Amino acid sequence: MKFLKRLFDGVQRDLRIFLFILLLLEVYRAIFIVTMQDYMSADTTQAQIWTALWAGLRLSLKTAGVVTLISFVFVTLLGLNVRLRLAIGIFASLIFSTLFMARFPYYRAFNSTFGIEVIRGLNDDLTSIFVTVAQEYGLFWRFPVALILTVICIAILSRLMIIKTFPLPELKTKIQKISFGAGIIIFVALFGIFCRFGGSLTYANGLNWENAGITSDHFLNEAILDDGQAFYRVYTIHKWMAAGKISGVDQANILTYAEFISPRKGLVADNLAPFLERTAKGEKIPKPQHIFIIMGETWMQWPMLGKYSDLHVADGIKSLIAEQNCYYSRNFMPNGDFTSVALTGIITGLPEVNIHVNYQPRSYEEIYTSAMAPPFHELGYKVDFWYGGSEGWDNIPKLALAQGFDNFYGFSSLHVKRQTIWGAKDEDLFNAIEKHLADEPPTVHVILTTSNHPPYNLNLAEEGFDFNATLAEVEKLPNVEDTRQLTTELGHYWYMDKKATNFVRSVIGKYPNSLFIITGDHAVRTDPSTHPTIFEHQSVPFVLFGAGVTKNILPPDAVGGHTSIVPTIIELIAPKDYVYYSIAPSLFDSFGAAFNLDAFVTQNAAGLIDEDVVELLPHVPSAELNKVNLSAERDAAKRIVEAMRTVGWWILNNGIGLNK
Repeated sequence: MKFLKRLFDGVQRDLRIFLFILLLLEVYRAIFIVTMQDYMSADTTQAQIWTALWAGLRLSLKTAGVVTLISFVFVTLLGLNVRLRLAIGIFASLIFSTLFMARFPYYRAFNSTFGIEVIRGLNDDLTSIFVTVAQEYGLFWRFPVALILTVICIAILSRLMIIKTFPLPELKTKIQKISFGAGIIIFVALFGIFCRFGGSLTYANGLNWENAGITSDHFLNEAILDDGQAFYRVYTIHKWMAAGKISGVDQANILTYAEFISPRKGLVADNLAPFLERTAKGEKIPKPQHIFIIMGETWMQWPMLGKYSDLHVADGIKSLIAEQNCYYSRNFMPNGDFTSVALTGIITGLPEVNIHVNYQPRSYEEIYTSAMAPPFHELGYKVDFWYGGSEGWDNIPKLALAQGFDNFYGFSSLHVKRQTIWGAKDEDLFNAIEKHLADEPPTVHVILTTSNHPPYNLNLAEEGFDFNATLAEVEKLPNVEDTRQLTTELGHYWYMDKKATNFVRSVIGKYPNSLFIITGDHAVRTDPSTHPTIFEHQSVPFVLFGAGVTKNILPPDAVGGHTSIVPTIIELIAPKDYVYYSIAPSLFDSFGAAFNLDAFVTQNAAGLIDEDVVELLPHVPSAELNKVNLSAERDAAKRIVEAMRTVGWWILNNGIGLNK
């Protein structure tokens, strides 16, 4: 009888915690939608907002249910100290209030609620991330607000816990007691199932994070996920990644996909090397003395587009493009949304398959067949890496050296002042490289800039940036949430553009027989509005500049990505019949599609890989618009994604051998 009394009382108190957490998550969801409403599409209806709130409430049954289950097991069933129930509620309130405050800057940076970027961040420089979050994203005011919200939650929860519960009914017979107890257990079981399936007693009619995106608005679909479900999504995707369950990876058909990417047909082999083998067609430019691959931090392409020309923040790179010895493709994609993913693509030649290449044991046991350094060594070059930040950052220095790079030069090698926690100013980085060139033999230099990265603390006025003039132009753009913040970010972009361009012009003056490739590590973080196109949100430029380069040296707007860069350079400078290995073809022989984790680009369209969303590229000639079949573009891109991802995943997990 004592246990039954505790069970009945405990279930009532647990239900109070359940309802409190459920309503807390719904209130936070509503506040988020109202505060960030500029991110909603213009045609989003009020009915869709109510649909999102209702779906979110259903989905949050799961999150509230998990918190309640902890209380039910440890307090109601096991009979531990009843104060533990309140502590569980308080702790949950603190977590959800803190995540609620963090959700705003996170969404602004990544256009989503918490996602796989969280896992990427855990493998990054945590000290630098902490400083960035503190300085740029308001940690020191957001966390106190979260604490205030938690105090309010404590007051409400404390009151809920002291309200008397209904007393146990008078149960005189043993059968009555057993029946009543069984009824409570059945209720708890059914209630648990109801919460587990998101407002249904069956999986078929349930709701989970995978099918919760039921509106036509991306922002609302993300808002449906409370922060608990968003982190569950992260956990699930991370498990899929570890198991190779990423969209497009099909281990069973490795041979089919290997044959698809190979320029040689009818191969029979017990390893992938013959399928990756490519033969250069002969030199197209004089062999450069130095080759520079400049990877600009967040060098997104959209400020270079005509509609944003009045911003004048990309005038440097556009002045290079205007010259006769320059080629420019707009149809270019980064390898991923993170700097480290871009660099692993360059260093190893492997596409993004949701595996941390820089933390894979195989990456330090053998040089990948598609790696960058070996062919350049064979062609007579040293291969060096230059970075304005820490020599220990995210295992990239270790990876580069393990994959055959000759040197890695980081912040300590520059002997300059640190500008931010991430490293030196771009000007200091470029000056150090230029000074170093005097004693260098032919070298390929991979250069990663740092200045266009939060915290945005450059003295822009001192650098010559007209903040007010740019702000006036930014204010003309539609759907900009914070015009001053966007102007600050564009000011740092302008600085990067200016210093990189100055470096190119200075070096080409001293070493005329040089070749430059300019691109960005990723585009996400800075968008032109709350409703960027896929192309604006994802694309980065590809600029080829130097001796022997012409406007038509490559097909117009050749489609490619980071893994296309090395084979393109090899095709430009290698003698005829030189053999090299690459998963991606050069831009001379493009597959016609390039991709990263989320999106793809083709000659005419940009789209999402895992959603049926495709958009025309802004530069498709008007005469061609009616000829573009968006479904066909997506189908063709999907085939290329599947082939390259499957081969890349196989190499990372199994090596090049096919007998697995």
